[in-house]
Amino acid sequence: MPSFDIVSEVDMVEVKNAVQNANRELDTRFDFRGVEASFEMTKDAAKMHAEHEFQLQQLLDILRKNLVKRGVDTASMEAEACAHSGKTVSQIVKFQEGVDQPTAKKVVKLIKDNKLKVQVAIQGEQLRVTGKKRDDLQAAMQLIKNAELGLPFQFNNFRD
Repeated sequence: MPSFDIVSEVDMVEVKNAVQNANRELDTRFDFRGVEASFEMTKDAAKMHAEHEFQLQQLLDILRKNLVKRGVDTASMEAEACAHSGKTVSQIVKFQEGVDQPTAKKVVKLIKDNKLKVQVAIQGEQLRVTGKKRDDLQAAMQLIKNAELGLPFQFNNFRD
């Protein structure tokens, strides 16, 4: 039986490159001259530092633009609340990987509500979709691509 997996992955190498590009852009920006502002990459998140909260919003826009240039879907970004420490303000942007349980249940419900002739099984942080016909699987892929579920989905292991 044909099948495929639904996953949500982020290429952390591209995220790291986007953070480095954002730091370089920050050095050339006129509105950030003489301002203590920077990006820092940790294992699975980017940390932004600035002097004021409105500058953090500008930093977030710069990061988002560089992520789009590198081909990373910004729907996986999750910005946490601002943290004040002395003169600076910082914010952590995490990148969500894997399909969480509530979103997986939404995907299963979406497919069942559309009465597609496929079966969906939740397997940890991914979903396995199986069906008798390729056309049914492709219809399921198209349905998930068009749905606004808050995560970027990729389709792996398409087997005939």
